[in-house]
Amino acid sequence: MPRSRPAIDSELAAALQAMPIGPNGIFDLTDIPATRQAVRALAESVAGTVPDEPTVATHEIQVPRAEGPDVPILLLRPRNPTGPLPVLLWFHGGGQVLGFAAQDAPWLKPLSAALGCAIALVDYRLAPETPAPGAAEDGYTAYRWISDNAADLGLDPARVGLAGQSGGGGIAATSALLIRDRGAETPLFQLLMYPMLDDRNTTESSREITDIGIWDRSTNILAWRTILGDRTGTEDVTPYHAASRATDLAGLPPTFIGVGELDVFRDENLDYAARLRAHGVPVELHLYPGAYHAFDLFAPRSHLATSFHRALNDYLVRHFTKAPATPTAP
Repeated sequence: MPRSRPAIDSELAAALQAMPIGPNGIFDLTDIPATRQAVRALAESVAGTVPDEPTVATHEIQVPRAEGPDVPILLLRPRNPTGPLPVLLWFHGGGQVLGFAAQDAPWLKPLSAALGCAIALVDYRLAPETPAPGAAEDGYTAYRWISDNAADLGLDPARVGLAGQSGGGGIAATSALLIRDRGAETPLFQLLMYPMLDDRNTTESSREITDIGIWDRSTNILAWRTILGDRTGTEDVTPYHAASRATDLAGLPPTFIGVGELDVFRDENLDYAARLRAHGVPVELHLYPGAYHAFDLFAPRSHLATSFHRALNDYLVRHFTKAPATPTAP
C-alpha cells in the first residue's frame, strides 16, 4: 500500500487556507512576466508595512565582470561598527526565475542589526533570459569581489558565508561548487534554506508533493525547464547548473540545511546532506514535521517558523563568532 502523506501542521494549514492559490499555484510559471510583477508588488506592499531598521545602512554596489553586465549587490551593514564585519552573501528565492534582491531587505535588515553582520544581497540574473549556470557565475563573481575588497568596505574576508532561500539556496550551493573548483578561498559556511538542488525530479517527495499549491511538482518541473531548456534531466547538466549533480562534495564549507517534511525538495535536500557528510563536510540538518515549502514566509509567527529562524540565527552566531577576525593594520 502507498504510504499516506503526513498532515500539514495546524498553524501552517490555517495560513495555507488564507492564501490566494490559483489553478497553477501561488507561483504561476505559465505567465512569468505577470508573476514577476505580482511578486514585486507583494514585496513592495509588505516592505511598506515593516518599520525600517535605522541602525542599518544600505549601499548599492555594481560589481564589474570581465564580460557581460555588472552584478548588482545591495549591501546592508550596521552603522558605526566596532571592527571588521562578518558578511552573509545572500541569494533570494523565486525558483531562479522570479524575485529580486531587495525583496528580502525588510527581514534581513533586523538580522543584520541583531547579529552585527553585513549582508550582501546578490541580484543574480534569472532564467529564461539567462540560463544556468549564469546565476552561479554571478554568485562566484560577487563572492570574489566581496572577499577581495573586504578591507576597503570594513568587512572581514575571513568571515564570508553563503546563504540562500529556495531557488537562491540552489544558487548558493552551485556558487560554492564554483568557488571550490576555481581554487578560491573556502567560504565560512553555506546556509541553505530548503534549497532547489536537483533538476531530475525523481525523488519520492518530488512525486508526492503535487497539490499543496506553494511549489509543487508541476511548478518545479516547469521552473527547471525554464532554467535548463532541453538539457533538463539529461547528462548535459553539470554541478554548476544543479548542485545535486555533483558526485565529489569534499572540500565544501560547513553546511546548514533546513527543509519541511512536505516540501517537494525534501528528499533531494536529505540526500545532499547525507552525501556532504559522507565526504567529510560538517552538516547541520533540520527537518520540520508537517511543513510545506517556504513555511516560514507564509506563516512567520508559527511555532515551526520560530523554531526554524532560531536554529538558523544560532548557526550564524556560532560560525561568525568562532572564526577569528582578520587583524586590522596598525
